[in-house]
This record gives sequence, structure tokens and C-alpha cells, in this order.
Amino acid sequence: QVQLVESGGGSAQAGGSLRLSCAASGRNFNNYVMGWFRQAPGKEREFVGSIRWSSGITNYADSVKGRFTISRDIAKNTMYLQMDNLIPEDTAVYYCAVDGAGGTWNYWGQGTQVTVSS
Repeated sequence: QVQLVESGGGSAQAGGSLRLSCAASGRNFNNYVMGWFRQAPGKEREFVGSIRWSSGITNYADSVKGRFTISRDIAKNTMYLQMDNLIPEDTAVYYCAVDGAGGTWNYWGQGTQVTVSS
């Protein structure tokens, strides 16, 4: 049973930083891709970025490229989202997910709120 638990959300001022964590369990993630998504009230869910578990190769949405960094600690089975130079548009609930095959995201965490003030 795959379980994903996000943590680290909170409030920050514009220009500040936050680091989110996603603790994963229930399978060997070596051959999978894990990712971050976000959703603001009244808006569609948005892809933020992803990481290939084994190689560490990352992919980012244009809206966060250069500001956010995804990493993982294999020993801890944990994925991180380092968010720097935050802007109010980053305000959303952030979710982690596991890609089963070709962009099909099969498992999701409960989400953690990020609020960025001006």
C-alpha cells in the first residue's frame, strides 16, 4: 500500500523560502517518478515538478523554474521541494504524487498549505 505524507507547509513573505517534505512508503520507488503538484482555490491542479527516483533527474514547470528545487533522500524515502524567492502566486495546497506510467499519477498525499504574503 503506497502512502505519501506531505509536511512543511506554512506561511512566508514574498522573497522568502520554505521546504516541503513528502515521506513515501509501501513500495520500492527506484523505477518510478515522483512529483509535486499544487492547487489554488478555484483553479485547476497544476504540475510543479518531478524527479526520477533512481537518477535524480528533475523536470520543472516554467512558472517555478529557477526558484524551486526537487530532491530526494533515498535512505529516508523522502522527496523534498525547496521553494526559494517565493511570490504570492505560489500560494496553494501542495501535493506529492507517484507516476505509475507515462504521466498517470496513481497515488497522492493529503496536501499541505503554502501561503505567501506580499
